[in-house]
Amino acid sequence: MLQEFPAQMLGVRRPSVSVAAGMLRKAGFIRYTRGTVAILGRDGLEAAACPCYGVIKAEFDRLLP
Repeated sequence: MLQEFPAQMLGVRRPSVSVAAGMLRKAGFIRYTRGTVAILGRDGLEAAACPCYGVIKAEFDRLLP
């Protein structure tokens, strides 16, 4: 996926996606090349996410087991 797609989904500008992807790549959580994102460390991504991630995931799991 290109940066434009997640930018539109998140309601942010494309450069913001580039900055965030760079930070996640430097932390070793993702491998990011043009059009491809590979998750390398899901636990690290979850730990770095805001607390709302756990709340949303729990509700999603409850509604769609």
